[in-house]
Amino acid sequence: MISKKRVTNQMSLFFSFSDTLNQKHPLYILANTIDWNVFDVAFEPLYCSNNGRPAKPIRLMVGLLMLKHIRNVSDESVVEQWSENNYYQYFCGESSFVAGVPCEASELVHFRKRIGETGIELILKESIRVNGDDSHDDCVNVDTTVQEKNITFPTDSKLHKKIIKKCQAISEQEQLPVRQSYTRTLKQLARDQRFRNHPKNKAKAKKADRKVKTIAGRLVRELERNLPPNSKYQLDIELYKQILAQKRDTKNKIYSIHEPDTCCISKGKEHKKYEFGNKASFVKTDSGVIVGALGFRNEYDGHTLEPAIEQVKRLVGKSPKVAKADRGYRRNSLRSISWQSS
Repeated sequence: MISKKRVTNQMSLFFSFSDTLNQKHPLYILANTIDWNVFDVAFEPLYCSNNGRPAKPIRLMVGLLMLKHIRNVSDESVVEQWSENNYYQYFCGESSFVAGVPCEASELVHFRKRIGETGIELILKESIRVNGDDSHDDCVNVDTTVQEKNITFPTDSKLHKKIIKKCQAISEQEQLPVRQSYTRTLKQLARDQRFRNHPKNKAKAKKADRKVKTIAGRLVRELERNLPPNSKYQLDIELYKQILAQKRDTKNKIYSIHEPDTCCISKGKEHKKYEFGNKASFVKTDSGVIVGALGFRNEYDGHTLEPAIEQVKRLVGKSPKVAKADRGYRRNSLRSISWQSS
């Protein structure tokens, strides 16, 4: 349900942001430069229901997303800082100070899912427009990086322990019969897995790893037997079985249970051989304006060039004449523009 329009022409008798804030502050200037009506027109049709609690204002949610990336902070941090920062509140459409947080941090996740990739591109397009002529350079720089997921360094033993905890939690929630809890056994196995790099403990640690995997398999099979055929946990069980079946040389391995799309990516960095996340492509003009950003799985860099240039053409309105990239982009299929490999 869409929220009611705010009355912005009625000023406070004692205090207002427009009279007290520094009008030369970057956030104050940016708030008056952005065309916020573009987002209202684009996102209002997404709130088609007339039932339930009214949603948060669209400008508030879009402003929080922008501030999150401007300040490079998390969802929780930007929500907390909003309640303490007058410039944040003015940027998001408030005319006077508001005590308390604007929304829960999880609401930003729901809003991103609601607007989807198209909505994020619209926000990027507006930021490109705000930068003016600097966004229309004929020469751009293209590069990829790894957008790391919020996971620990993945090991098979960690995944097997998480499967055991998940299965135990499902059995407790659904009140399913459990033949054995393995509480004392798992504590002893955890002690055996410590200090595995010591020569005297390697064999004991490997044996404990195999035992933990065996217990995880038992609990998954027991859970599958006790649940109905088409239960809501069917996808989770299939994911657990895939993790238990994968080996060291398995393709498309699962590295995290809560982020199953995580890839193992090697960018040739000497200090960090492997990174776990997804590949992201960025296009930047020589003047420093980001005019393109796309997410990928683990494609070859040369295969990401054409979609990146197509996005720039879609957002800026014209295709760049020269794209500069590193040697990782060799053997790409793009021929419409000239590109320089350094």
